Amino acid sequence: MSTAVAKRKQSKRTSLSKEEFKSRVREWALKLDVSAQSITVRPMSNKWASCSTAGKLNFNSELLSFDSDVADYVIVHELLHLFVPNHGKLWKSLMRAHLGDYESLDNRLRKKGL
Repeated sequence: MSTAVAKRKQSKRTSLSKEEFKSRVREWALKLDVSAQSITVRPMSNKWASCSTAGKLNFNSELLSFDSDVADYVIVHELLHLFVPNHGKLWKSLMRAHLGDYESLDNRLRKKGL
């Protein structure tokens, strides 16, 4: 079994509460050594998440019901923007270091729409 398939099987779809999701964001922030000033989970019609230069993170409430690996992709994506404001080589290297094949997670997210 390939690593990607094994990871997908390990991924669990559970519906998290907003507080559980925020706790997951804080856990990742500690791992990545970044500081989020605020974490908000709310309905968003045009994007999965956003962050400001002031460290304010907003996450689409639909993420609460996504597979944990896809939700983690969105969380890490936004948290890394607090350190690297673009999608350049450094950002991509950090994504790969923390999530492995993050491109496949991005593809799964894109299939969900928005």
